Amino acid sequence: MKKTRIKIFIISVVLFFCTNSFGQKLALDVREHTLDNGIKLLMLEKHDVPIVSLRIVYKVGSVNEHPGITGASHLFEHMMFKGTEIFGTKDYDSEKPLLSKEDELISGITAEKSKGNETDSKKLEQLQEELEEVWKAQKDLIVKDEMWSIYLKNGATGLNASTGNDATYYYCNLPSNRLELWAFMESDRMKNLVLREFYSERDVVMEERRMRTENSPFGLLIEQLNAATFTAHPYSWPVIGWMSDIKNMKKAAVTEYFEQYYSPNNAVIVVVGDINPDEVVDLIEKHFGDIERQPAPPEVTTVEPEQIGERRVYVEYDANPVLSIAYHKPAIGHPDQYVFDVIEAILSTGRTSRLYKSLIEEKRIAVMAHAYGGASKYADTFIFFSSPRHPHTAEEVEEAIYEELEKLKTTPVTDHELQKIKNQLEAGFVRSLESASGLASEISSYEAIAGWRYINTLVERTVAVTPEDIIRVANKYFKKTNRTVAILVNNKKKGKEAAHENKGS
Repeated sequence: MKKTRIKIFIISVVLFFCTNSFGQKLALDVREHTLDNGIKLLMLEKHDVPIVSLRIVYKVGSVNEHPGITGASHLFEHMMFKGTEIFGTKDYDSEKPLLSKEDELISGITAEKSKGNETDSKKLEQLQEELEEVWKAQKDLIVKDEMWSIYLKNGATGLNASTGNDATYYYCNLPSNRLELWAFMESDRMKNLVLREFYSERDVVMEERRMRTENSPFGLLIEQLNAATFTAHPYSWPVIGWMSDIKNMKKAAVTEYFEQYYSPNNAVIVVVGDINPDEVVDLIEKHFGDIERQPAPPEVTTVEPEQIGERRVYVEYDANPVLSIAYHKPAIGHPDQYVFDVIEAILSTGRTSRLYKSLIEEKRIAVMAHAYGGASKYADTFIFFSSPRHPHTAEEVEEAIYEELEKLKTTPVTDHELQKIKNQLEAGFVRSLESASGLASEISSYEAIAGWRYINTLVERTVAVTPEDIIRVANKYFKKTNRTVAILVNNKKKGKEAAHENKGS
C-alpha cells in the first residue's frame, strides 16, 4: 500500500524523475497565467485530497524600505488582517470620517509635541482626549478579526503570514469547494484594504520588537551582526524595523508604500491542490482582473561593496555567551549557491555533521553549533552560530570553527561523505514537496527570489557539486577579510570580573 500511495502521489503532482549521470532530475508541471494587470498565477494539480493550498506573494520586504520607514513591510503584514470596506466593520460609512479625524488628531498631537519646551500642555491634553473619544467610537464599529473568523468557519487551516528581507507571504489552506470564497475575500483585501487600528497595531509591533529583539539576547546579536556586516545594502536593517522608525511611522507614509509595492503587477498567486486550472484562471480573472495596475516599483540598486577587513562586534547582555560569524556570499542564481548548500549540510546537518562531531562530541567545547547558507534575492551571508560549553569561551569555539573551515579548504571531502550529504539534501527537498501546502510554499518562496523554475534544477545542480567545488568555494569566501564576528558577552559576569580585578589591585 505504501508503494502504491507513493506512485499515486508522483502521478498526481506530475513530478517526473529521470535518472541520469547526476542522479535524479525533478520537474514540476506548473501552469502559468498572467492577468492583464500583471498578477502572475501559478497552478499545480494534486488530486489526492479535496484541498487547495493558496499563497499570495508580494515581492516586497525589508530590502525595499529606507531609513525612516524600516519595518513598514512587517507592519503591513499585520494591517492586511484588519479588514476592508466590507469586512471588519459594522458600518464603513460611519467609520470612514472617524478614520480621517484620527489622522487629523494624530498629526496635531505630533506637531504639538515637536515644539519641545514650547509645547502647550493643555492643548496637547485636549487633543489626546479627543483622540480617545474617536478610538472609543471606532471600537464600537469594528468587527474584530472578521476575515480570520470567516476563513476558520469555512474549514481553513494554516492561516498565517510572514515577512522577510525579500518578500511578504500570505498562507491559507481550504477545502477546494471554498476557492471562490478565498478569491472574493483576497481580491477585496488587495483593492479595498482599510488601515483601521493602525496606531494600536503599531504599538503591538513595538512590543513584538521588545520581546523578540531587545529582550532576546539571540535576536539582539543577530541584529548587530547584520548591522555590522552590511554597510551599504538594506539587508543591514532588521525586518521588524528600528524602534524609532516603528514608533514614528505615519499612516500616510505606509499608505504610499502600499500603493507603490502591493500592486497586482508586484504580486503572485499560487494555487496547488484539487483544482481544474482552466476554472481557476476564470475565477482569478473574475475577482482580481479589475484591480488597477500600478507603475513598476523601484528596483534595489545598492550593491554591498567588497569587505576588505575583518569586523568584530561585542554585544553585552546578561545571558550566556553566543558566537556568530558571517561571510559574504553571492545571491541565488550564482552557481556557488549550490556549493554552499552542500557545505552547510556537511558542517551542520544532523549528529554526524562535522561541527556537531568536532565541537560538541569530541572537543566538548560547545552546546550548539550550526551553519546556515540559505539563498536570498541579493548577495547575502553564510552564517555560523554557536554557544560555548562552560567554562570554554566563544573565542575557543571560534578557533575550532576556523579549523573545520581549513579542512574544507585543503582536504577533499570523501566520496562517501559527499554522497551521504547529497542523498540527505535530495530526500529532504523531495519530502518538502509531498503535501499541497509544502508544494505551494516552495513554489511561492522560489518565485519571489529567483523564479519557481529554480526548483526544477535544484536537485540536479546540487548533486553535481564536486569535492573540487567545495575546496574552491571555501578558499574564495571563508577568509578573514570577508568575515564579521559578533559575540554576546555576559555583562554581569564581565562586571564581576572587573570588580574582582580592582579589588585585587
